[in-house]
Formats: sequence, structure tokens, C-alpha cells
Amino acid sequence: MAKWLLYGAYGYTGQLIVEEALRREQLPLLAGRDEAKLRPLAEKHQLDYRVVDLADTIALNAAVAEVDLVLHAAGPFSQTSLPMVRACLAGGCHYLDITGEIAVFEQIFTLDQQALERGIALIPGVGFDVVPTDCLALYVAQQLPAARELEIGIGVADAVSAGTAKTVIEGMASTGYVRRNGELTAFPLGKGGKDIRFSDGQVRYAVPSPFGDLATAWRSTGIPNITVFKDYSPSMVRFMGLSAALSRPLMAWSAAQRLAQRIAGRLVKGPDADFRRRARSYLWAWVSDGQGQAAEAWLETMETYRFTAVAAVRAVEQVLTGNSAGALTPAQAFGPDFVLELGDTQRFDRL
Repeated sequence: MAKWLLYGAYGYTGQLIVEEALRREQLPLLAGRDEAKLRPLAEKHQLDYRVVDLADTIALNAAVAEVDLVLHAAGPFSQTSLPMVRACLAGGCHYLDITGEIAVFEQIFTLDQQALERGIALIPGVGFDVVPTDCLALYVAQQLPAARELEIGIGVADAVSAGTAKTVIEGMASTGYVRRNGELTAFPLGKGGKDIRFSDGQVRYAVPSPFGDLATAWRSTGIPNITVFKDYSPSMVRFMGLSAALSRPLMAWSAAQRLAQRIAGRLVKGPDADFRRRARSYLWAWVSDGQGQAAEAWLETMETYRFTAVAAVRAVEQVLTGNSAGALTPAQAFGPDFVLELGDTQRFDRL
């Protein structure tokens, strides 16, 4: 197996990826900017490591030159992805990450031609955001090639890592989104909710949410009208609308955002091993051609962080043993059935 580098290895999700890689007899080169956190992790698992700050272009390019692929796991990706992508393009090295941020997807997809010219793959979102939803969206879209509308439902237990919390804080300065006629369109948070029945038989109330699928599903399926729903309690929906109105002006102030992110980094630890083992995630996708024809399917899979570790390592293996090139979504790179290869996952055409 070719050599690969994991950047952000000492983060919550990064450590899960290290464990999954070792379970599959992979030996990634670990990297990050904080030696005090990186070295103990590398020594614990007897892995090589490189201390690299993303702002140090020379050191970053040197580290990337040692490997064939980088798996980038240091967020918020809006702040960290571009320096690594540039280093991978310069060094002819595959780039994967676990982002769920719309702007990051959109930015990376503009680099498709550069990636093709260098014969490398740029594949953002190889974690829970957005592998299961992207695969499910492409699966149902293939059932109805004339589809003009796509809805995706996400039902998961809300337990987050520090990295996810930092990304959420950054997003508090913006608004909600949907895709209409191929364009991202602002949509008020907490509005437009609906009941969605998931494969566990439960009906959950879900509201439109600005998940990365608004970028990836559009690229994977070409369907111009997309709404991504996330399940929330009615009280949480009311709180979302109020907090968005109150927090957006504050979080638009960069100093307040940085302070909130530092606090999240110290206080938020992520779900424990027992939660990751027993929690389940539920997905739904529906397409319509607007002329009375529709198709839908459901997916049940692992807890989100456990899923991310498994999916990310399998994606690394797929790219290193394949011939992917260009800026791709996970479903474009690996196909709609990739999610079924990860284990502990079922897809349903009817309930």
C-alpha cells in the first residue's frame, strides 16, 4: 500500500481514524502543528510523525512530498483546507478530507481541471459528511433520471466533537440554505420543517439545514432543487430561530468567534466509546420529476464519528489502489454502493 499522511491526527476524529487505520494494518504518517499533542500519539502507536504548521509552505510541501495521499482531518476546514489542497496540487498528491462545509466543497470543485492535469484526486467529505447521504442521493437519482427535486433527511443522535463545535460556531454567522434551480439560496433556520419516517419506524420532525450535500448532491446527481433536512425537536427548532437572530451579529465579529471556538476546544470532548458503539444513524432520500413520478430509499448505519473513521480509511484505500482523478464527490469517486461496503449498514427500498 502506498504511503499516506493524516493531518490533524491528534484531534478527536483524527485519533479514531488512526485506530481504524491500524486495525486495517495501515501505517499513516501522522502530522499536525502541535508537537506536544502529536508526539505522544505517534509514540503510543509507534508511527512516524511530522510537526507542520499549515502556514509554513516550505515545511508543508516537504511533508506532502513524502507521501502519495493526504487525509486532512483538521477543521474548521474553511480555515485549513486550502493550504493543504495547494500543497497536494503542487506535489501531485491525492487529497481527501472529512469536511461538511458547503463553501469548502464549492471551492475544491473549482479545482477539477487542475487536479485532472496533475492526475490526482481531490475528494472532500469522505466522512459521515457526506458519504452516506451522497451515496443514497445518487442511488435514488439513478432510479429516476429525469428527477428535478431531491430531499435528504438526516436523523442522528446529537453528540459532537470539539472540531464539529468549532465549525458550528463559525456557521452561526451565516444563514440556512437550500438549492433552487441550481443555485444556493438563503433559507431561514428553523423554518419549512416536515415529518420524516426513518427506517427504525420513527417519525421525526426535521427542518432544512445547510449541510454539505447542497454542494455534493448537486454535483453527484445534477438535480437542481435540493433540500437537506435534519431532525430536531420542536423546542430546538424554536430555539434555533431565536439563537440565529441573536447570535449572528455577535458571531460575525471575528474576535467573538475565536473566543467561542477556544472555549469549545477546551470543553467539548466528543461522544465516548460506548455511545459510538451503540448509537445508530438514519438517512432518507427522495426524488421527484415534478410530473408525478418519484423514488425514495432509506439507509441505516453507524454512529457518525465511528462511521467517519471507517469511511475515511476505506476511501484512502480505494484511492491508493484505483485511478481516480479530478475534484470528485465520494459517490462520484466510489459509486452509490460504497456505503454498503463499510459494514454495519443497510439500505432499504421500502419500509
